Amino acid sequence: MSPQSNQPKHNPFPSFDGGDLNLGGEYDDNVFFEEAFSNRSTSNSDPNRSFMGSIVPKARFTSAILMVCLVFSIFVVKTAYLQIVNGEEYRMLAEENRILHKTLPAQRGVIYDRNGIVLAENIPTFNIIVPSYTLFDTEYHDDIYTIANHLKIDVNEITTQYDEDPDTDILLAEYISYDQALFCMSYESQYPWLSVETNALRQYITDEIPTLSHILGYTSGISEQEYDLVKGTGYRQFDHIGKQGLEKEYEKQLRGSYGEELLEVDARGNIERIISKVEPENGTNLYTTLDANLQSYIEDTLTARMEGTGASRGSVIVMDAQDGSILSLVSWPAYDANLFASGIDEESYIELVNDEDQPLYPRATSGEFPSGSTIKPVFAAAALIEEVITPYTTFTSTGGIWVSIWFFPDWRAGGHGLTNVYHAIADSVNTFFYYIGGGSETFEGLGLDRMMQYASLFGFGDTTGIDLPGEADGFLPSMEWKEEVKGEQWYIGDTYHVAIGQGDLLTTPLQIAQSTAVFANGGSLVTPHINSELEVESKVIIDESTATIIQDAMRQTVTDGSATALQSAPVTVAGKTGTAQWSTAGVPHSWFTGFAPYDNAEIVITVLIEEGGGDYYIAVPITLDILNYWFSNESL
Repeated sequence: MSPQSNQPKHNPFPSFDGGDLNLGGEYDDNVFFEEAFSNRSTSNSDPNRSFMGSIVPKARFTSAILMVCLVFSIFVVKTAYLQIVNGEEYRMLAEENRILHKTLPAQRGVIYDRNGIVLAENIPTFNIIVPSYTLFDTEYHDDIYTIANHLKIDVNEITTQYDEDPDTDILLAEYISYDQALFCMSYESQYPWLSVETNALRQYITDEIPTLSHILGYTSGISEQEYDLVKGTGYRQFDHIGKQGLEKEYEKQLRGSYGEELLEVDARGNIERIISKVEPENGTNLYTTLDANLQSYIEDTLTARMEGTGASRGSVIVMDAQDGSILSLVSWPAYDANLFASGIDEESYIELVNDEDQPLYPRATSGEFPSGSTIKPVFAAAALIEEVITPYTTFTSTGGIWVSIWFFPDWRAGGHGLTNVYHAIADSVNTFFYYIGGGSETFEGLGLDRMMQYASLFGFGDTTGIDLPGEADGFLPSMEWKEEVKGEQWYIGDTYHVAIGQGDLLTTPLQIAQSTAVFANGGSLVTPHINSELEVESKVIIDESTATIIQDAMRQTVTDGSATALQSAPVTVAGKTGTAQWSTAGVPHSWFTGFAPYDNAEIVITVLIEEGGGDYYIAVPITLDILNYWFSNESL
């Protein structure tokens, strides 16, 4: 070790350990610091020289803090508003941006006749469907116009038909060709929002049998009013819907239920995966009681019989007498329902609407006419049940009946002689029904109220309940109605007119057929129907003995009355002719209603030829043609 190692080293700094400091002496630390910093500036002597926090004026510092707090508060409130108040809305928007909905249409049910003949079917076709946002968002304009130009459609014209609703599907093109569909399909992978939808155009047999149009109806584009009613039940603004007839009556069953496919797409619209898929449920087929061959035959014979007569409008009904099944329901003139299914042009529509014979009008179910003498069996049954008469009660017809200065005639000059209920129905004797309806000074008849009660019992004054929309209910007059509407008193002559099927009483051809079936089947009122799967509705309204009396009287109409031409039919027939005055100047309507075979009725036939004349020279021959056809097995 060096000798110098024991020498203490010089320390330029005072020692501050506890052993070297005299804490109470002249080197006190406070004195030291005061001396050390006595010549330095302070915050009071130099404001620019300060610690952090004192360098900014207090007012400005406070304002800055408040501003920061305010901005932060606004941020917090806005975030809460977006997440809590509008959270669900924005979540759904985000979900919609992520998920693509595609509708999967169902096939509409086919309609058949009783023998399996197709009455309405589906012809495959293609529609182009796009979401609404693709038309209103400029991002998609080039793509949309590429498709539209190829299909030769005007996008601007389509856009004006829809509201700007991103949830709405839009029909870009309908009934496109197969080649056009292939072109659009080639773009489906590139544009997942583009749907080439396999759809169907409804086709009807009415190009061959136009009178079926009134029964089948048609499907066509949904109207704004219709859409308001069915919105939210699976319909789109461009869907087709049943407009009339069976298509409208059974719309829900025939249409089925649409399916849906949910696709997850990325920001570019490319399909990532299928999230879910609900398969469509096709509509239910409808099997009817109609006989297409019979309908066609009646249409032909009706038009042939009317040709050259001046008559151009008529109705024919053939119905099962026991259960109310409609075999044929003809309203002439008619139209082809296919015109409406494919979109009728304005010229053709105006032509149909302006036709004086009203081919669009289903007159067999919706036409209201004076019944003429076809209602006499109903009033005869009422008089028997109420014991106003018996089967043996007779009145003498001398050509009419006088009430003061007014004369109410029979149709035969000089009268029909001594008449009971059988002869009165067979030869349509007015005098007999004047008495049982309105009575006389020496005989009390039914009176208007009881007559209308029985008319109502037989189904008059109300719809029959047939499974077709738009059925009329006819009209049953009353004393109160005449006073209120016409401002006139009800007279005995008014009752006489109603008793023979004239005056203010109105019926439909279907109501006459329904009332005729009551006598044909022994006393039951059956509900007419076309759907073969409907449960038969039947109600006994008169006793069998009364029904038998009227049956026998209607049989005499053929054997010795006003319809002897039907004696040549292949089966025994019973019926009632009628002439209905509807205008003082116009030709009267011609009626026939009856049933066959007489002793075990299978069918009811009701024929009305508007302005067909008073001698039944059209209605009865048409009935004979139908009987020959049906019972010669030509319909099988």
